[in-house]
Amino acid sequence: MSNNTNSTNGHSDRDLGLWFLEQSRLGSARVPTDMDEDEEAPTELNTINSSGGFLVVSPDKLSAKYTNVNLHGHDVGVVQANKPAPVKRLVYYFEIYVKDAGTKGQIAIGFTSESFKMRRQPGWEANSCGYHGDDGLLYRGHGKGEAFGPTYTSGDRVGGGINYASQEFFFTKNGAVVGTVPKDMKGPLFPTIAVHSQNEEVHVNFGQQPFAFDLKEFEAQERMKQQRMIEKISLPTVSHGIVRSYLLHYGYEDTLNSFDMASKTTVPPVHIAQENGFDEQDVVFALNERKTLRQLIRNGEIDSALGKLREWYPQIVQDDKSATYFLLHCQKFIELVRVGALEEAVKYGRMELAKFFGLPVFEDLVQDCVALLAYERPQESSVGYLLEESQREVVADTVNAMILSTNPNLKDSQSCLHSYLERLLRQLTACCLERRLLSGDQGEAFHLHRVLNSCKKARC
Repeated sequence: MSNNTNSTNGHSDRDLGLWFLEQSRLGSARVPTDMDEDEEAPTELNTINSSGGFLVVSPDKLSAKYTNVNLHGHDVGVVQANKPAPVKRLVYYFEIYVKDAGTKGQIAIGFTSESFKMRRQPGWEANSCGYHGDDGLLYRGHGKGEAFGPTYTSGDRVGGGINYASQEFFFTKNGAVVGTVPKDMKGPLFPTIAVHSQNEEVHVNFGQQPFAFDLKEFEAQERMKQQRMIEKISLPTVSHGIVRSYLLHYGYEDTLNSFDMASKTTVPPVHIAQENGFDEQDVVFALNERKTLRQLIRNGEIDSALGKLREWYPQIVQDDKSATYFLLHCQKFIELVRVGALEEAVKYGRMELAKFFGLPVFEDLVQDCVALLAYERPQESSVGYLLEESQREVVADTVNAMILSTNPNLKDSQSCLHSYLERLLRQLTACCLERRLLSGDQGEAFHLHRVLNSCKKARC
């Protein structure tokens, strides 16, 4: 086995260990189920900025009624939401229920800018768009409407939305999409309703009640459209090599063998070095040893893993204050808690973890480990992340990287931390963020975990 103790290019063994220690800390900040960014959304009608002389807003600020007799086009009762539509999501949507269409049914739903004239129908002025109930026309910034959809009246539920992925407005009637139109308006846009004849009354639903329209299904379909577009892109056979390099990097030898067998009849052989400019030997290094150690750590057999490391790579564990050594001892403590051996865990903590007390770089994780003892059901606690399989993976990845760093022929220090596939995915994330910026920072943020989970569900 290699006894190389030199630092990798730009990365010392200490740096590598500390990098993985930080990944372990991040385990306590899991990706939330609802990954929409924290943005204020409309909750009620804005009674301050409305054409108050022509309508009455209910005390709960969710209903509006036209109480006058209109005499001309400027006698419109218009009211905006109290907040603009949030933009950092895939879709924004709201609905109205037409309680009474009044004498003429001149009700409208749409979106307007903050500076919109509050005595005109949405769509009649610049920077506004509205779907009108009396004629079914869509108005976009001028007084002439365009054929769009059916009329609507008392008892109908009508919705307006913004699809940020396609940059379109869309409108619905009684749960079905009526149509879409390009979103050619910039800046904050406020959900807006209008009433324009006697006794017209509408109730607004900003999401406090279930919608007639299936918004979740609509969002799922939009994501599937994006996925199908991606799947239509033809990839060169080099992608086989990148996947193979990932399996090599992490020591998944058995999976690699199965992948190679399955690929023989479907993928022509590709020499990765020619196509990508990297040497496969960097990640073939110590493949069997890395596979063995990963399996031991994933099975919770930390004593066996430490024994193999002392036998094969003593330089990795010779510093008993290193981040790698610390993570292995933490994992041993965690495994004892996992099986309910609490007395043994306390003894082990006093003997091994105590060495790291008072060292600032280890303090947070030491405290989280010890805190496991305070809970009857630690897996359900705030430190329960330590008992998840992902924590074992962090420790296994640390050991894997440390072994790769001992390769005397190592040319690229970054290859210890990330496989080429992961670097490609990081670049993909950066490109998606840049594309979002070009759209005015509008639309759903790119989350790789969500994309991968949706792909798994689609293939189940």
